[in-house]
Order: sequence, then C-alpha cells, then structure tokens
Amino acid sequence: MTLESIIRVTDVRKVFGLLPVLDGVSLEVRGGEAVALLGANGAGKTTLLKILATLLRPTRGTATIGGHDVAREPEAVRALIGVVAHGAWVYDDLTARENLRFWATLGGLEAGADDVAAALAGVGLERAADARVRTFSAGTKRRLSLARVMLARPRVLLLDEPFAGLDQRAKKWLEGRLEAFKAAGAALLMVTHSLGRELGVADRLAVLAGGRIALDTARGSLGPDDVLRLYAAHAEEAL
Repeated sequence: MTLESIIRVTDVRKVFGLLPVLDGVSLEVRGGEAVALLGANGAGKTTLLKILATLLRPTRGTATIGGHDVAREPEAVRALIGVVAHGAWVYDDLTARENLRFWATLGGLEAGADDVAAALAGVGLERAADARVRTFSAGTKRRLSLARVMLARPRVLLLDEPFAGLDQRAKKWLEGRLEAFKAAGAALLMVTHSLGRELGVADRLAVLAGGRIALDTARGSLGPDDVLRLYAAHAEEAL
C-alpha cells in the first residue's frame, strides 16, 4: 500500500551570505516510510532538517509537511513534527517526569499524568520517572528525548544522528521504537553518518552532495559494503 507523501521538498535553495549550502534539493517522504539522508560534513543535511523543523527559512523553493508550508505556516508544521536532535534537549536538574510535564506545557499539549506515565513506559523509563536526569547515561537521555516526542504523537519524525553515542543494546531498542513509529504511519527523515546496521530502519537512502540529492534509492537488500560503494560514487567525499 502506498501512503501519501507527508514531507515534500521542492527545489529548495539555502544561501548563507554568498555561500550556497543547498541548491535545488527535492525530496519526498511518505507516511510509514523512513529515509536516511547521507552526505559529507558540510553537505547541508542538518540545514535541510532545520528548514523542515521551521528553524530556518529556505532562500528559494518550498517545503511542506502535511500540506503546510514550513515558512508560511510554521505553527501548523510544529504541531505535526517531532525533532530528535543530536543533543537530548532535556534538563538535567529536573526528573524524567518533570521534563515531560515541562515540554508538554511548553508545547501546549493536553497531557495528563497518565499520558506522561505512558510515554515513559513506552521508552522503558517508568521506574526512573522520578530520578534526576543528571544521573542518566547518554543512551537513557536519548530515551527520554524520544518519550518527549512520543507524548506529542507526531506525524513526522526528524532525526539528527539518532544512534550516535548509543551502545549496541540501545541501538537495537531505538531501532524498534522507530519501526513502531513507521508502523503507525509516521514519516521519518534521519540524518546519519553511519553506513552499517543503523540504516536497518531506512526504506530509502538519499545522498546529499553538491547542494542537491545526488542519489535516492530503495535500500532493499543493500548491505554495508553496497551502501559504502554507492556513497563513495555519489558523495563529494568518500569515507
């Protein structure tokens, strides 16, 4: 079954001063689909993610999420997205439960105690609900960050290096959570430098190079060596 495209990027250009970072990027992600966005450092991957997250405006072109333009309708877009950044975006001096209550209030969510408890249970943190976040490992903070996203029930997940700093057990757990988001019909766009097992959740691979999407292909049965060869052939810099 083919679901509708929730993320649509059309001929997006982004210039900082005289430096073009994105120069005609077009990309679509359907509901229930995960796309891994690969590229060399400085290729513009995080810039594209920030445009979709309404943190930057495109210099030219359009980007929509759920039919809403990211530049003209940022509030409507923010109601549809969840962002998992390279940092966890959690407060060390608050407990896990307090963090979720704070984010719910900040986001205008109608989230009661049961909703908060369910989000924590969904990431396996129900027993750590009242522990200060400063005592958490990097992987546990990432779980709490994902619980924050789960609380909002987004249609789109934007992920920047979601597997960075996680051990193998935590990576397996996160892969399962992301598969659950896909199964619920969410669209996932994931920026990553990893070309191995971390790509297991991806249905498509897109390589950003020269300011454009140089390759957009189904992952299918591609193994790490196949991905590396494709990346080397299309990226500005081979790993």
